[in-house]
Amino acid sequence: MRVIALQLDIAWEDKSKNYDKVISLLEAENFESGGLCVLPELFSSGFSMNVAKICEPIDREKGTKEFLSRLAKRFGLFVVGGLAELADGNLGRNIACVYAPDGHQIGRYCKIHPFSFGQEDKYYLSGEEIIRFDCNGFVACPFICYDLRFPELFRIAVRRYSANLFLVLANWPAARREHWAVLLRARAIENQAYVIGVNRIGNDINHRYSGDSMIIGPKGEIIALAEDCECVIQGDIDVEVVNCWRDKFPVLNDIKLI
Repeated sequence: MRVIALQLDIAWEDKSKNYDKVISLLEAENFESGGLCVLPELFSSGFSMNVAKICEPIDREKGTKEFLSRLAKRFGLFVVGGLAELADGNLGRNIACVYAPDGHQIGRYCKIHPFSFGQEDKYYLSGEEIIRFDCNGFVACPFICYDLRFPELFRIAVRRYSANLFLVLANWPAARREHWAVLLRARAIENQAYVIGVNRIGNDINHRYSGDSMIIGPKGEIIALAEDCECVIQGDIDVEVVNCWRDKFPVLNDIKLI
């Protein structure tokens, strides 16, 4: 399966401009339908705490949800993108929405670990559930940014769903770029799974972002790595590669819960 990861320089709280960026980047690429396209966390707004401005209704497929649906249908791709959704009161949810190539939503994941160090937990509610979706023979699970620091989430997904593909949507600052690279590869190695890490590039009002989006194989090998710019990376992944590696080196069979 072809994976297409979009590393965006996200325009701050400007959804229309970010939609245009996504379309422009995809139109410049060559790929066949049926693959998987992954966008960063909060790709349409940036990592904003302005809940009232950027959050979208939970009960309507409008705004960014409608855009993702149309994007999936137009290009014939599975599409996963991050957005802010309105929750109770003045709070929001930081979510990843999944759309099938026919434009229907097939998954919705809410970030389990809001970034408390950056005050995100004061504006966004925590999610409570790991989700999975089937994608061309893969069992895929999306996570969001700070979730990457909590390996138990990934292990639960492997044990509960036999997950073999992880998507990590992020706005991960350049100040901790080494952690990003090491943790992505660690999640791949320890779970013998593909990991797709999609980060933003550029600057917002608080941080600089180095990008470093990457596609990683189940042995921790880097299949594709983005340069320090707004760009698209592509790579081919194969579920049989995971199955063969897990059979040849059956580490996951020795998991013990104490």
